[in-house]
Amino acid sequence: MGIVVTGVGIVSALGIGVEQNLAGIREGRTGISSSPSILKTSHNIPVGELLLTNDELHNAANIPASEHLSRTALLGILAVREALANSAVDRSKRVGLVSSTSVGGMDLTEHFFEMFIENENAGRLRDVRMHDCAASTEAIVKHCGINGYSTTISTACSSAANAVITGAKLLQHNIVDSVVVGGTDALSAFTINGFKSLMILDDKPCRPFDKTRAGLNLGEGAGYIVLQREEDVESYYCHLAGYANRNDAHHQTASSQEGNGAYLAMSAALEMAGLPFNAVDYINAHGTGTGNNDASESKAFIRLFGEAIPPFSSTKAFTGHTLAAAGGIEAVLSVLAISEGVIYPNLNYKEPIEEYGLIPISTFADHQEINAVLSNSFGFGGNCSSLLFTR
Repeated sequence: MGIVVTGVGIVSALGIGVEQNLAGIREGRTGISSSPSILKTSHNIPVGELLLTNDELHNAANIPASEHLSRTALLGILAVREALANSAVDRSKRVGLVSSTSVGGMDLTEHFFEMFIENENAGRLRDVRMHDCAASTEAIVKHCGINGYSTTISTACSSAANAVITGAKLLQHNIVDSVVVGGTDALSAFTINGFKSLMILDDKPCRPFDKTRAGLNLGEGAGYIVLQREEDVESYYCHLAGYANRNDAHHQTASSQEGNGAYLAMSAALEMAGLPFNAVDYINAHGTGTGNNDASESKAFIRLFGEAIPPFSSTKAFTGHTLAAAGGIEAVLSVLAISEGVIYPNLNYKEPIEEYGLIPISTFADHQEINAVLSNSFGFGGNCSSLLFTR
């Protein structure tokens, strides 16, 4: 049974919708600003922030502000609606949702604690009702007309890729007739403080796979694709031909120096699709811009492809690292790489990492024949996932 992608939806610091995001990348315009403006924080660091307040997001989604939805939920609703709108989904059949998030409604919870920490009798309880990760999924179900099975996944930065894998299995086991899969995450002070404590935030625009890379830039957004059985549709963007999740359990936060999890996930995705290594036309890399990740992923590329590494790049210098949403946003971009015939540039790259000498694509490439794309998403604890999309 073939699984195909029939719809895509995306929200990032580049804007709302496929058109705005593709235009930004095509123009070489980053969505990363020098410091947060919507999020209130004392940290003056670059972030990929969608420059709309929560009230403005409610308006964009045509949802009354009185519903008081979390930013994570609002970003997800906008992306899921776009994905469904350009798909061939029959709403009278079982439409499922597998959504992922790592911070849930933390943006509202922080508002609560601003008051509660000063007075234990203060604080608005409605600010914490969306704290749980599943609350954003429930809001998407309500406002996007999802009528079938729904669930929430949270495996750090591999979350959305694992949502895609889970959705494919739901189709294979006939639990749904179509399924929206991906992830959504909003910026929060909690997230910034957490990554600050790990000392992996760059105070300059991030530089994935560059010799001078010094850390990541956090971002926010949402990315979802619609999966259906090939025999149920007449047209589609591409196939989800292979996927794999592997966990090397190397360290709580660091990737294996040998790229074990990444190597195992990529090779298993290719094996599932029955494709040789030289069939890959482009890799949308995890590429966070940290010293550890980019070295580990480079090592995995060399182990798998030898000297014939396909064109690769990280798009996180455009969007920031959107955590649980990253695999969804990058799945959308991978699908569009095939349907639009494009390869995205690795923004801010100048010099290769000395130990590996790998050179990512640094300019936007149009009019390409792209038949197979690998999309990598690697999370804390060595939770590594790869998705393989084919024409």
